[in-house]
Amino acid sequence: MTRIQSPRGTFDVLPEDAARRELLEGHAKRVLGAAGYRRIETPAFEATELFARGVGQATDIVQKEMYTFSDAGGRSLTLRPEGTAPVCRAYIEHGMHKLPQPVKLWYLSSFFRAEAPQKGRYRQFWQVGAEAIGSAEPETDAELIVLLSELLEAIGVRARLRLSSLGTPETRTEYREELRAFLRAELTLTGELELNPLRAFDRADPATRAVMERAPRLLDRLAPEDAEHFAEVQRLLDGAGVPYEIDSTLVRGLDYYTRTVFEFTSDELGAQSGVGGGGRYDRLIEQLEGPPTAACGWAAGVERMLLAAGELPTAPPVVDLFVALAEPEAAPQGFQLARKARQAGLQTQLELSRRSLKGQLKHADRLGARYVAIVAGARAASLKEMESGEQQELDPDQVIPSILRGSRLA
Repeated sequence: MTRIQSPRGTFDVLPEDAARRELLEGHAKRVLGAAGYRRIETPAFEATELFARGVGQATDIVQKEMYTFSDAGGRSLTLRPEGTAPVCRAYIEHGMHKLPQPVKLWYLSSFFRAEAPQKGRYRQFWQVGAEAIGSAEPETDAELIVLLSELLEAIGVRARLRLSSLGTPETRTEYREELRAFLRAELTLTGELELNPLRAFDRADPATRAVMERAPRLLDRLAPEDAEHFAEVQRLLDGAGVPYEIDSTLVRGLDYYTRTVFEFTSDELGAQSGVGGGGRYDRLIEQLEGPPTAACGWAAGVERMLLAAGELPTAPPVVDLFVALAEPEAAPQGFQLARKARQAGLQTQLELSRRSLKGQLKHADRLGARYVAIVAGARAASLKEMESGEQQELDPDQVIPSILRGSRLA
């Protein structure tokens, strides 16, 4: 019989890995919570139309990478490939436009894309993201960039910030036609580049890259108000001491972006160096049949951040008390002692494997337990302080008070 293994492109989060992820989550809560962002979680699957309309029919995500299926009622559903469109759907559905604006939200969720697995890129992956919905001001863009920079710094990721602007959809439509005409004169366009010529900036082959060095730049064609918005974002980042480089070739893979776009990259990740990024999406809420609403946000890959961070110092689990059994018949008394100790706020583990007493003490030592209670029956117990080795006999009811007093054992 063939052994069942996890599907290609997925992974198991083992206990030793979970500690690093919890550390990252704690930093995200601290950094984003301090700025007023509140956590939101959306369903793992959504109506397929949400991504077709929100992300864009011409994107690789919609064209190639979505896990889409029909349910028993014949509805087309898709495992969420990204987080912004679902958050916007929730904003509309729950009438968040009636709340004081902007509505500031963050999430840490799993996502799914049917793309070729690579280092730090999986078909099921996790992202932490932040969205500020309801503000068109450049301060919003700058705040979000600073927050992602602070999160990366908190976990030890050294990253470079690439910054650009895509202007309005109208400007981008005019530019797309100009770029398409340029590429037709220089290259034989595939269907993908014919549909979305901006993706030529992402191509790695030398011939295309050489052509794109001479290509016109959208950043040079911004409307005056968009150029001023971008200039103000830069001034705010300069004032915050956040270094960046202007990259006129920066193209995000989602159609909903307007004005500011940005990406943090790390040399620790090789060629696929993106850690996280985002930008402004002022038309998305309206495209999803909500009220006209400006918005900005970002997402960063958890696996990518942890790879770039390298070793993260994580404390071992605290064990205040290990309840050992002098004999198997003492199991009911040991069980009740462990339960009461947890209720009293002590991190308590109970012997569950019927080891010998010597084996139980060795196991408690491996766990780093501060105390071991050896239960011999309803009225007999010993309490051992592991660091000093001191031990005393006492009534089982006195075990918890003795530990909480923190006194040395006689």
